[in-house]
Amino acid sequence: MALSEFEIKKCEKEIKAFLKVHRPPAHIRHELDLGYRIEGQSIELFEIRPHWRDPSQKMEASVAKATFVKSRGYWKIFWQRADLKWHGYEPTPNVKSFTDFINIVAEDKYACFFG
Repeated sequence: MALSEFEIKKCEKEIKAFLKVHRPPAHIRHELDLGYRIEGQSIELFEIRPHWRDPSQKMEASVAKATFVKSRGYWKIFWQRADLKWHGYEPTPNVKSFTDFINIVAEDKYACFFG
């Protein structure tokens, strides 16, 4: 079951606040930028860069993902390892709010999200 419109708007507001602080300066965004997508119960943050073979093409590199478990009322946090698979974020696998997820990604205490 997908997130409700209310939940999506609330999450988008928090993501936009995060991006306002963490996006690179405007003059280098053609080389590196941050984006997000919402699919079903999950929200994914990713970096956007020119493709290394063809700089006219853009590529995305996943940074972090949160999936809402509605039956339990919490968000599961994931990070993408070098194997390009999502792994549970072991220091804090679940959080009660999307704000907590955003704060963990922003802090990146263990350099899992932005390296």
